[in-house]
Amino acid sequence: MKTHEELLWWLRLQSVKGVGSIKFNELIRVLGDPQKVFDSDDSVLAEIPKIDARIIQEIRSFKPVPGYAEEQLEKADKLRTDILTIDDPEYPENLKNFIDAPPILFVRGSLKSSDQRAVAIVGSRNATTYGKNTSSGMARELALAGITVVSGMARGIDSAAHQGALSAGGRTIAVLGCGVDIVYPAENKKLRDSIMENGALISEYPIGERPLPAYFPNRNRIITGISLGVLAVEAREDSGVFSTVRWAAEQGREVFAVPGPITSATSVGPNQLIKQGAKIVLNVSDILEELKLSGPDKMPPKETLPKIELDGDEGSVFAGLADDPRHIDTIAETIKRSPADTLRILFTLEMKGLIKQMPGKMFVRV
Repeated sequence: MKTHEELLWWLRLQSVKGVGSIKFNELIRVLGDPQKVFDSDDSVLAEIPKIDARIIQEIRSFKPVPGYAEEQLEKADKLRTDILTIDDPEYPENLKNFIDAPPILFVRGSLKSSDQRAVAIVGSRNATTYGKNTSSGMARELALAGITVVSGMARGIDSAAHQGALSAGGRTIAVLGCGVDIVYPAENKKLRDSIMENGALISEYPIGERPLPAYFPNRNRIITGISLGVLAVEAREDSGVFSTVRWAAEQGREVFAVPGPITSATSVGPNQLIKQGAKIVLNVSDILEELKLSGPDKMPPKETLPKIELDGDEGSVFAGLADDPRHIDTIAETIKRSPADTLRILFTLEMKGLIKQMPGKMFVRV
C-alpha cells in the first residue's frame, strides 16, 4: 500500500476538475505517480492521450481544499479503511485493466485473491418474494461453490444476494454509491456489518459522501468489473439493471438472467435480456458451467415439499400457495371454502412451519 504522503498526491489529483477516471489513469500510465503530474511541464502533459489544454490548465490552477486529503486519511485510519490505488497489488485484479476503472478505491473489510472468482447478482429494489428467494438461493449455492457474490447492498434483490452468501458462510462484496462509512439504506446496518466481517464494502467515493442518484450508474461498472459475470434476477422495464448489463457487455463479462412469468412487471427485464442473448439460468450449474468454474463437492439439494403429514384440506391449501404472497380471499376461492375455514387451515400450516403470514392477510410458503 501507499504511504500517507503518496496517498495525499493521489487524493489531490482526484480532486482536479475534469480529471475523471479515464484521464487519471492515462496520466498514471504515462507518468507513474500523481506528484509527477503536478511537476511535469505543459509540453509533457500535452503529449499524453486524452489530456488537452483545458485539463492542463485545470492542473496548473488547482488549489487543494485545505485539509481535505489529510482528513480523508484520518477518517480512513479511524474506520480501518484501506485506500487502494489502481497500481496497488491488492487492487481487484478483474477491475484494474478496464479503461474507466476507479483510480482509487476505499475498502472496509478485506479483499482476497479468491475474490477473482466472483459473480454479481443484481435486480429490482421492489422485488417479489419469488425474486428475493431466488436471489438468496442462487447466492447461497454460488457461495457453497467457493464463488464470491457481488452486489450493491440496495433493498430487494441486492440485499437478498448478500444475505444468501452469508448464510452459506461465504464471501460477499458490496459496491456502494456513497462513502463506505454511510449506511444506505439505513435498515441495512446489520447486513453492512456482516459484509465487512465476511467480505468487503467498496466505493470510489470519498468517506462521508452521501448517496446521489448519479452515483449509482457509475458504481455499476465496478460491480461488473470485479465480477466474471452478472446475473439479473428481477427488473422492471426502466430498471438500472440495464445500465449494469451495458457495463458488463462493454467489459466483456457474461450476462445471465433468471426467467419469470410474462405477467409479472418485475420479470420484464430478465425476459427481455434473455431475448437479447443473455444466458438463461435455471440453476447455479448454468453459471458455473458457462464460466468454467468448478462446482461444490456437494450442492444443496433441490427444494422439495416438506415431508410433513397433511390432511386433505391442508394439502389443498398448501398446494395452492406459491413463492408469491396470496390473499386469504384468493386462497379461499381456489379451494372453495369459507374465509373462516381457510384461515383455520392456514393457521395450522403456519404452526407446522410450512407457511408464513405477511401484512394485509397475505400468505406465502416458507
